Amino acid sequence: MAAAAIFSSLRRRRSPSLEVFLAPVDLSDVALVRTLAIVAMELVSRFSQKFFFFQRRNSRSLIRKLEVCLVFLDCLKDSGATLPHTALLCLKELYLLLYRSKILLDYCSESSKLWMLLQNHSISGHFNDLNLELLTFFDVFPFEEVELAVDVKEQVELLQKQLRRTRMFVDECDEVSRVRFLSFLDEFENGRLPNPRELREFFVDKLKIRNAKCCRAEIEFLEEQIVNHEGDVEPTLAVLNGFVAFTRYSRFLLFGFEEDEVDSGAGNQKKLKKNLISQEIAETLLTIPRDFCCPISLDLMNDPVIISTGQTYDRSSITRWMEEGHSTCPKTGQLLVHTRLAPNRALRNLIIQWCIAHGVPYDPPEGMDASAESYAMASPTRAALEANRATAIILIQQLSIGSQDAKSIAAREIRLLAKTGKENRAFIAEAGAIPHLQKLLASPNPVAQENSVTAMLNLSIYDRNKSLIMSEVGCLGSITEVLRSGHSTEARENAAATLFSLSAVHDYKKRIAEESGAVEALAGLLRDGTPRGKKDAVTALFNLSTHTDNCVQMIEAGAVTALVGALGNEGVFEEAAGALALIVRQPVGAEAVAKEERAVAGLIAMMRCGTPRGKENAVAALLELCRSGGAATTEQVFKAPALAGLLQMLLFTGTKRARRKAASLARVFQRCEHVVMHGVGYAYPSNSASNRDSSFASEVSVPISISVPVV
Repeated sequence: MAAAAIFSSLRRRRSPSLEVFLAPVDLSDVALVRTLAIVAMELVSRFSQKFFFFQRRNSRSLIRKLEVCLVFLDCLKDSGATLPHTALLCLKELYLLLYRSKILLDYCSESSKLWMLLQNHSISGHFNDLNLELLTFFDVFPFEEVELAVDVKEQVELLQKQLRRTRMFVDECDEVSRVRFLSFLDEFENGRLPNPRELREFFVDKLKIRNAKCCRAEIEFLEEQIVNHEGDVEPTLAVLNGFVAFTRYSRFLLFGFEEDEVDSGAGNQKKLKKNLISQEIAETLLTIPRDFCCPISLDLMNDPVIISTGQTYDRSSITRWMEEGHSTCPKTGQLLVHTRLAPNRALRNLIIQWCIAHGVPYDPPEGMDASAESYAMASPTRAALEANRATAIILIQQLSIGSQDAKSIAAREIRLLAKTGKENRAFIAEAGAIPHLQKLLASPNPVAQENSVTAMLNLSIYDRNKSLIMSEVGCLGSITEVLRSGHSTEARENAAATLFSLSAVHDYKKRIAEESGAVEALAGLLRDGTPRGKKDAVTALFNLSTHTDNCVQMIEAGAVTALVGALGNEGVFEEAAGALALIVRQPVGAEAVAKEERAVAGLIAMMRCGTPRGKENAVAALLELCRSGGAATTEQVFKAPALAGLLQMLLFTGTKRARRKAASLARVFQRCEHVVMHGVGYAYPSNSASNRDSSFASEVSVPISISVPVV
């Protein structure tokens, strides 16, 4: 695809800087001719004996034309005559033409066979463009000012005549194959499975794709085109996804589960991990824009809605908040005038577009309007869905009755198939994959275990599958066991991510926390894991901490100690502080946090150097710690060095939530008897919320006082 992009860029003259780089503008006429002769000779020698499966006639014709160019350049080189300026300009254009010829011939010889079929007309057009530009070169070149041998001049004139008669050539045999390829996709589109015998004739006999390895190479090439797809290039993403799905189905139908597909060597395992988890790691470490996160759950909003105060929340989070009996806005504390929820379609569309741009899975809520859904990733065609469904059935059969190697391959393919699209995740689970994947979690094969737990993670993204996973007897325990003692780091990390995904359902949070060893393993991963592992662990712990009944289990399992230790880790300190803020709402949680020597100091350090969100969570944690921890804990927080100055800074420069929490914390200190710290007093006028921001500066006096409005 890179070669095609460069070729297209040169063809459309979109990159002048590239032309300047390619054209040897600083060479003398002799050196320029010599350079061109070398380039032409390399092209002819390199591609003369190369086999072209498709575009054979166009490729051979271009090579023969390049041979004439080589004869012409050799004649110029041997003459040693000084060339006129117009001839030099033409030769520099020829340099670009030779370079583009190399790209096109490389592209035709190294591209996937299926991709070449799909691009048959487009590539034929590129050959025709080169013919026209070569004709222009010879028409413009000042032959009357250059002395050429008679035989060379005759060859050039003959080539000119041929170029003038040349029209775009599309090979009929190639076109028949392309139409046949499209017809298979049409059968899926109409709800029918193609005839296996005809598929074998097409892939094995016609295209010479004779084993699973070759077929997989075709799939990987097509997937690369999806990643690098440009909006104005045919076929569309949706159609291209259909071809990938069809080819994947054909691969397993025709070639089964060959043992040579199993990566047994360390080097191959390393390559497999790199290919399969690179995007998942990127998604895990990706920073979600603050405005896309729900203020309650701090997660990416799936269905943002607006409440009566004008604030936006994720529908599931605010609905649960209201069902728990709250009648105020979680963010502002204002009384709700009504409980109607208005969809925030503009924000939802922005979230969808951001997810597409960063490859983050997004499952639109049921009932989403068509205009919003049109922003989502190219909707799969029926052909793609039917091909994927047929593939899933084959894979699940192998999970059930196949050999250990076949089960490992099937788990890997289900992992990839479940990576995108709620439809794929839905029918894979409905077809019965979850029980078989659960059994594979205990496999002694590290690759099989990693593939199965990651497949489980990808399936759990779809909300309906969460209940299927949690209702499967022993499945939660098996995932926890991988988290505790998985064969590979990636398996343990993906098990933590699976628990995080499952804990998005409020009713499952307590079950996960009560699962033997689950919280302990998450705490251990937060302490000793990789950056990605720490991220997975802290987000799971944060979700669990939102359930009030989990506080004791988290304390006993060492989660509080791990969260306090994570306050000094830049990659996870925001979530760690947020989890602590939830835990300390209960007296037992506040007592546990207060006993941690580094807790208060860590939170104050975050108020000083953290991100805006981190500062919010830190001051919120200190506020809840003082409210729930009693007088002794409040005094412990109050005596912390530099706290007054940090509160003052937040009151002036913090976000709205940070200012509100800082004001509340300062009022807690004011209510304490004999509160004086380093000569700093806390003065609180009773101004209204409407003018609190403008009152900050006017009420600062010496000694420095923090003016906190009533909120």
